[in-house]
Amino acid sequence: MKLAVVGGGSTYTPELIDGFARLRDTLPLTELVLVDPAADRLELVGGLARRIFAKQGHPGKIVTTGDPDAAVADADAVLLQLRVGGQAARQQDETWPLECGCVGQETTGAGGLAKALRTVPVVLDIAERVRRANPDAWIIDFTNPVGIVTRALLQAGHRAVGLCNVAIGFQRKFAALLGIAPSDVHLGHVGLNHLTWETSVRLGGPDGAEVLPELLAEHGDAIADDLRLPRPLLDRLGVIPSYYLRYFYAHDEVVRELRTKPSRAAEVAAMERELLTMYGDPGLDEKPELLAARGGAFYSEAAVDLAAALLGGGGGSPVQVVNVRNDGTLPFLPDDAVIEAPARVDRRGAAPLPVPELDPLYTGLIAAVTAYEDLALEAALRGGRDRVFKALLSHPLIGQSAHADTLADQLIAHNREHLTWA
Repeated sequence: MKLAVVGGGSTYTPELIDGFARLRDTLPLTELVLVDPAADRLELVGGLARRIFAKQGHPGKIVTTGDPDAAVADADAVLLQLRVGGQAARQQDETWPLECGCVGQETTGAGGLAKALRTVPVVLDIAERVRRANPDAWIIDFTNPVGIVTRALLQAGHRAVGLCNVAIGFQRKFAALLGIAPSDVHLGHVGLNHLTWETSVRLGGPDGAEVLPELLAEHGDAIADDLRLPRPLLDRLGVIPSYYLRYFYAHDEVVRELRTKPSRAAEVAAMERELLTMYGDPGLDEKPELLAARGGAFYSEAAVDLAAALLGGGGGSPVQVVNVRNDGTLPFLPDDAVIEAPARVDRRGAAPLPVPELDPLYTGLIAAVTAYEDLALEAALRGGRDRVFKALLSHPLIGQSAHADTLADQLIAHNREHLTWA
């Protein structure tokens, strides 16, 4: 079994490698190819990856290359974790929107749109290479904004499933609070990528005992602190929003914070420099503790589970939270929208499971952001300042024409080198 990782030079990658090594019975890889245009980074990451495999006794071969065609040739699955423009582009995404009093963030609002415009064309080019090499290969997208990127892939007819670590992070945290195994926690996780709510938490299976009220009553303070949202808000909602909902529920507070502290991009860039120095140590043969602060917690477990289920062979959980075509699951959205929800996953792909009717408080925001994603994808595929403006105007975190005009000009100015039409 061969798997390729596009963006294999990411400092995330040792987290993924550690999961492949530990869970080799679930996903028995014979060859893993790391592909990245940044040769220096790739060599450091590839060397550590080989040492991790060797230490844990994994028999698979790890190959590094800068050639995406060679990487995806004969691959059974291709995992996308690329960042077009690197941390420098992310730094811009997180700063120039603040000038208009809007959230600066790499996956939502104006910054998220900028990332989508840079990313979608590159991902579609890679996907075409995968299709030419092996039309039966699965593409697993971990590249943000996952919902828009996955929709672009599915719309172009690729065999793709989107993946985010928010759900598995909640599962692990709730299991720890309840003192049970993570496999016994089943989430009613629903919405769009980075716009989700846990509407139920059941024990033992989808039809098991509901413990969400108990979880909120006994551990609400800890959960609220983790989300950086007021405990009374969680009590009033009766559900647990993802931490990305803070950009919507506490927008102005977040903007004030972002204006007075270093950007997350600056923090990550400094962390990456330290990590790459560590990766160059020939004595290091395990992922360093610092990597946990880099983000992507439990990413490897989620990726292994999804790849194993898609490739068959008895590995992987039959039900997983993924980004998948709506197909009537949320009746207020078009069928071709991409939602994030529990789905049955096997060799045929991912099919979303039925979702209980949602409160208008959630359906309204989901519908609005889906409309934005429609316009964002149109801008990413066809370009043009007017399409960028309309996408920005439609976003609930922007919504004012003067801001949308200013942000459109800023977005294009800061991303011109990545926009073929600009």
